[in-house]
Amino acid sequence: MKRASLRWFLLGLAVGMVFLATATGGAIADRLYGFKPLDKYFPAKSLSQVTNKVLNEQSVTIDVVKKTMPSVVTVQMQIPQRRVLQFNPFGGFSQSLQGGEPQDIGTGFVISKDGLIVTNKHVVSDSTATYKVITSDGKVYDAKEISRDPANDIAIIKIDSSDLTPVSMGESSNLQVGQYVVAFGTALGQFRGTVTTGVISGLGRGIQAGDYYQGYVEELDDVIQTDAAINPGNSGGPLVDSNGDVIGINVAVAQGAQNIGFAIPIDIVKNALIQFNQNGKFEARPFLGVEYQMISRQAAILNDPDLIAQKKAGQQISLEVWREGESLQLSATLSEFSE
Repeated sequence: MKRASLRWFLLGLAVGMVFLATATGGAIADRLYGFKPLDKYFPAKSLSQVTNKVLNEQSVTIDVVKKTMPSVVTVQMQIPQRRVLQFNPFGGFSQSLQGGEPQDIGTGFVISKDGLIVTNKHVVSDSTATYKVITSDGKVYDAKEISRDPANDIAIIKIDSSDLTPVSMGESSNLQVGQYVVAFGTALGQFRGTVTTGVISGLGRGIQAGDYYQGYVEELDDVIQTDAAINPGNSGGPLVDSNGDVIGINVAVAQGAQNIGFAIPIDIVKNALIQFNQNGKFEARPFLGVEYQMISRQAAILNDPDLIAQKKAGQQISLEVWREGESLQLSATLSEFSE
């Protein structure tokens, strides 16, 4: 028994010495002649390749930030100071003062050097408030005019300036799931110039955005889903691709979930801006004002809100109405939709 154990011990020792000699010889050959005899059998991962990949990703992000950050602004709101009556179950009623102090509430980005800034409509929805714009270099401007798009969650703020840096506008028609993106914003209304990265998680999403308790809920169609962190205060900020081109406007985040944010595609914004530049205001949303009930699959297809959205307020349209067993041909004029 002892002889067998000794035999196995000597055999293992011999194998180990052969392996050690081979490895040592290979190392010496590599050192002296650059010959790598072991690479054929033990291919190693290239640390330099991994390092270069990480550095390239960092370089892309840094370049995007340098290109975009000068165009990102913080939107600040100030509401009139007012006394609010509060009920205390242990002490009756008490009064407190609310408002009066400016507060960072959202984000925007410059689209023209002469002072036009895009943000979300819900960021500047309070008509009783005054708004200011703070640029990335800390300059503060009063909002002179605010135009709100009745059809989309988009608004334009006009400030007095002539030397702003506009963003580079991209396109959203050819986006792909998995594409790299960078989001900018004033996170939580506290941290200006916050940058987060991620990918496009989905396209063509339909969501409900707003605050049910405040009675403000809006249907948003065809929005971009991303896992780049979008927090309260990021609304109105740009979503940018790896070239530094804006492909969307941050608009909403899913409550009770992580890394589910949404952005309005930039092509929708560009179409709205064309109308704004032509008329100096956004085009009114068309509104038919007729209640109806779907009666067939064909009617369901025809009852597509996009058909109305393609028309203009004031335009006359033809209608076919089924009434008391008869088909009637009518005409109607679309009115302006009131929020």
